[in-house]
Order: sequence, then C-alpha cells, then structure tokens
Amino acid sequence: MLNKYLVTALFGLLLSTLAVVAQDRRADVQIVKSSAAYAEVLLRRTEVQAEIESLLQSYTETHPKVVDLRSELTPLERDIERLMAVRSTETAKLTSALGKLIVRRASLQSEFDRLARSYSKDHPEVKRAQRRVEFFDAAIAEVLK
Repeated sequence: MLNKYLVTALFGLLLSTLAVVAQDRRADVQIVKSSAAYAEVLLRRTEVQAEIESLLQSYTETHPKVVDLRSELTPLERDIERLMAVRSTETAKLTSALGKLIVRRASLQSEFDRLARSYSKDHPEVKRAQRRVEFFDAAIAEVLK
C-alpha cells in the first residue's frame, strides 16, 4: 500500500514538473517572438509568401520566379524554428543584425539554388555562390553558439 502512495506522489511530482517546464518554454517562445531577429526573419518570410501567392495567380509552381522564392522560403522557415529553440537566457543574441544575416543568407541560398539548377556543381559561379552561403552560415552559427 505504501508503494501505491509513493508511485502516486512521484507521478504527481512528475506532472507538476512537466507543467512548469511547458510554462517556461511558452515564456521562452514569447521572448523570442518579441526579438529583433525574429521580426526581421518573419518580415522577409511574409514578403516571400505574399509574393509567391501573387505569382501563383498567373503562373504555376514550376515558374522560375516561384521556384526561386520557394528556395528562399525554405531556409527562412527552418531558421524561424531555429530561433524558437533559443532559450530565454540567450535571447540577447537575437539582434537585428542576426536577423539580417539570416535573411541575407536565405537570399544567397536562393541564388545558389538557381545557379545550381543552371550549371554544374563545378562551375565557378556555383562555387562562388556556395562559398558565400557558407560564410553566412558560419557567421550565424557563431552568433548562436
């Protein structure tokens, strides 16, 4: 009988701990959403989504401009998820400059994807574009380290 009460107490403690963790995570998310970096990335993602929707009124998904915008949208969405994973104790990193780095890297990624569709991976322009993306990736990683 003692074991039953002990298990019940431990289960209750576990549930209350999980509730506190969930509440802390919601607070972290709110802090991230109020950051300058999140606002920069959200702004660009919204602009790209709106432009895609506008283009789809006249063109198909295979139109080059739509394809280019989708290749820019993908890293922006991935980076929003990455920003959401930042803890509240590290939100000082979420500056406007970080947001601009992320937005610029997404643009460069789109340019790289466009070139990679047109040329071989060994073409000098493709290599240069890939290197530019790598520089921005490294800078973003350094800030979020």
